[in-house]
Amino acid sequence: MSTDEVVPETKGIAVELLSTVDLGVEIPGMEGLQLRMRRVTIEPGGVFGPLHDHQGRPGTVYVLQGTITDHRDGVATDYGPGPGWPEDRDTLHWLENRGTVPAVEISVDVVRQE
Repeated sequence: MSTDEVVPETKGIAVELLSTVDLGVEIPGMEGLQLRMRRVTIEPGGVFGPLHDHQGRPGTVYVLQGTITDHRDGVATDYGPGPGWPEDRDTLHWLENRGTVPAVEISVDVVRQE
């Protein structure tokens, strides 16, 4: 997938922070990083963009409800409900809900503390 890919404008997204863990307190060498869990809701026709990577912030997704389409490397893959996709250093993607009901995911990732 090229960074020149045209991605629809972000719309119809709600993000709720559920919890965080300070990894620097838990694991030596992880100072400044946290484990983060969020609930992301994508309304029908919604787009979670822009095209973005996960370098330095790996994660994983579980779809609770609906179907989320993950666009990467020129391929659109539908997930849900159930196990979703990994988000590693090679991930460059954007998401959408092509369905008729809200799609809800739980996203867990490692991020720099703000």
